[in-house]
Amino acid sequence: MKKVTCECGHKNPHGTEICESCGKPIEENLEQKKLLDMRYEGVARRSQTYTTTIIDKIWMFFSSVKVGIWLIVLTLLASALGTLFPQEMYIPPTANPSIYYAEEYGYLGEIYYLLGLHNLYSSWWYMLLVAGLGVSLIIASLDRVVPLHRALKTQRVTRHANFMKRQRVFGTSSISQEEVDSTFSEVRERLEANKYKISEENGNLVAEKGRFARWGPYVNHIGLILFLIGCMLRYFPGMYIDEHVWIREGDQVVVPGTEGQYYIENDRFLLEFYDENDETFGEAIERSGNPVVKNYQTDARLYERTDAETVGDLGELVEVAEHPIRVNFPMSHDGFNFYQLDYKLNELKTMSFTLENKETGDTYGRMDIDLYDPEPSYDLGDGREVIIRDYFPDYFLNNDNVPSTRSKIPDNPVFIFEMITPDTPEGEVSFVGIRQNLEPLGENDYKMTFVDVETNNVTALGVRKDRTLPILIAGGVIFMIGLIQGSYWAHRRVWVQRINGEVWIAGHTNKNWLTLRKDIDEAIKETNLMSPLDQVEEKEKEVQVPNQTNKNED
Repeated sequence: MKKVTCECGHKNPHGTEICESCGKPIEENLEQKKLLDMRYEGVARRSQTYTTTIIDKIWMFFSSVKVGIWLIVLTLLASALGTLFPQEMYIPPTANPSIYYAEEYGYLGEIYYLLGLHNLYSSWWYMLLVAGLGVSLIIASLDRVVPLHRALKTQRVTRHANFMKRQRVFGTSSISQEEVDSTFSEVRERLEANKYKISEENGNLVAEKGRFARWGPYVNHIGLILFLIGCMLRYFPGMYIDEHVWIREGDQVVVPGTEGQYYIENDRFLLEFYDENDETFGEAIERSGNPVVKNYQTDARLYERTDAETVGDLGELVEVAEHPIRVNFPMSHDGFNFYQLDYKLNELKTMSFTLENKETGDTYGRMDIDLYDPEPSYDLGDGREVIIRDYFPDYFLNNDNVPSTRSKIPDNPVFIFEMITPDTPEGEVSFVGIRQNLEPLGENDYKMTFVDVETNNVTALGVRKDRTLPILIAGGVIFMIGLIQGSYWAHRRVWVQRINGEVWIAGHTNKNWLTLRKDIDEAIKETNLMSPLDQVEEKEKEVQVPNQTNKNED
């Protein structure tokens, strides 16, 4: 659109309310007494100037402060809902979320799960809210800060008379022409002593200080935008890892989130108790009747896979760290931290069975079943074979009364065996579990007899890596800088001009008007200049006086 040319010659963007250079109000009625809106220096904001195309409407929508506030409120409400019950990442790793929330929290827990609130912070609509808030902050900032910076940079010392008298703090004084120069010199010296930056033009003065305070809210916005970016980056692969992993003694497992680059090994899990004769804890142990744990410790080794030298080569695992992981004493490497979280003693590892003739009591062979990876069949020799038809590591009957398993952890292992012998070449079926030995298809000649069990200890380690933390910290620091910048300083300006043989004084600040008036009074003391008035206060007095008169008449 065409620019609007002011009488001072400055070309203002379409939509400007106050000339960026001389301050003349760009409107038909220049004599109206309404004070100028100096919040954004009367600059042309895109959201209020261009409103026709779809891009204009989107820009106008997101630049609205009301929209930004609503986005903040909705995001806070959604975040609060996510804290009613634990998120899925914090429930037991072996629990089924669809069952867990209903069992633990009843009907509300079931609704919580059905609404998807158990994975709130990674849901598409929550991420959309956060992204919308970020877009609103960016557009609202650009819509205001760019034209505001241009207006403050362009402003002249000499301002239009209508600009002066429509400032909140304004006053005029009539002094002799012989006193004017010396008075201006005194005012200038006192303002400079009060840390004001002085500019002079055609014998007129403008004193300014604290302009940087105007950018405080926009520095806030930059900090918030960085913080939101850091939050959203947490959902990108490799940027944020907060997982846990169960490791059995002697086993190696891949570190979550590393795609096979790192492996961690549990050499040994150590659980130490305080001695009941200990001087410090002996009395407490005796009162409670239970041992008190002294130390949870995992002796761990961390391995890194080297680069493959040939196609198909997976590379080698090279030990890069070794550390006893204890509570509050993690192992750290390459930004990863491994914490001691939990443990499980004497978890079933191997169950041993033998094939027994029920009539004679004779036993044949021995089969050691790895409960984490059982073989499909076991050859016991002399034509005797045992086939595992089905295996339920953590057996239970589901709602349809069908055998099932809760997890792959062998907490309640149950087998369905098929036993083949020279006497029973067609095979016999046996249902075997802990303290269970059933014959579902009729009486058998042979049975599976329990022989031995082997257990091991299991440790749970927390795996954490946060590459977004520097971004979050930077966002928080920048936000606090903006908050301090906008809260503890104010942008103050004082114009002192010679107009129509008089000295006009006008002042503006974005807050703390009383301090501005004190600064002006300090600058003009011991001169013949009159103290300018606060036009808002004067108007309020005029309203109060007639009201009091009416009350007295009543």
